[in-house]
Parts: sequence; C-alpha cells; structure tokens
Amino acid sequence: MNKGRLSHPVLLAAALAAGSGSVEASPRGDRAFGEYLSAECVTCHQVTGRATGGIPPIVAWPEDQFIAVMQSYKAKDRDNNVMQTMAGRLSEDEIAALAAYFGSLPIQPLGN
Repeated sequence: MNKGRLSHPVLLAAALAAGSGSVEASPRGDRAFGEYLSAECVTCHQVTGRATGGIPPIVAWPEDQFIAVMQSYKAKDRDNNVMQTMAGRLSEDEIAALAAYFGSLPIQPLGN
C-alpha cells in the first residue's frame, strides 16, 4: 500500500468531505449564464429581493436551497403550475446557473 495516497474509497470520501477548500459540497453554476437565463424569472420575481403581489423573493438564497426548490417544482412535488412549467423546461445545469446568479445578488435596502 502506498502511504502517500488514499486508496480506499471511504478514506477518499472522508478526505474530500473534510475539505481542502477546493472541493465544494453543492454544484456551482455559471453566474453569467444564470444572469442570461434570469430574464423570465425577473418578470415575476423582483431582482431587489422583495416579495410583491404574493410572489416570493429568490435573491440571496443559498444555492443548494434554490436547487432543491426548483427540483421540487420540476418533479411536481410543489404545487404551482407556473413554476412547475418553468422548472420543467430547465436542465440541471440551467438550474445550477440560476442558483449561482440569484444567490450572488444582495437584497437591496428599501428605497432603492
């Protein structure tokens, strides 16, 4: 056995989970692509991060939460026909890109 390497899958998984900072637990999307894709989202969801007309904010969400919610709509586990349709058209990469973009946006203070 080479002591300089982790050869057992469990040890390798533990080392990755402990993290060296270069391995991330959640998928990361392309923010620029997410910004491009966001045009449809912001017709209803405010880029300011505020709720309006019963439509919840999606700005500054943690990426893994955004992805989980979108996957729930895609699987039709969450009940909203519009969001089920929107999420159903998106690939996993597109969802990750949107999560990266909206997660990177700050909630704007009132008055802006």
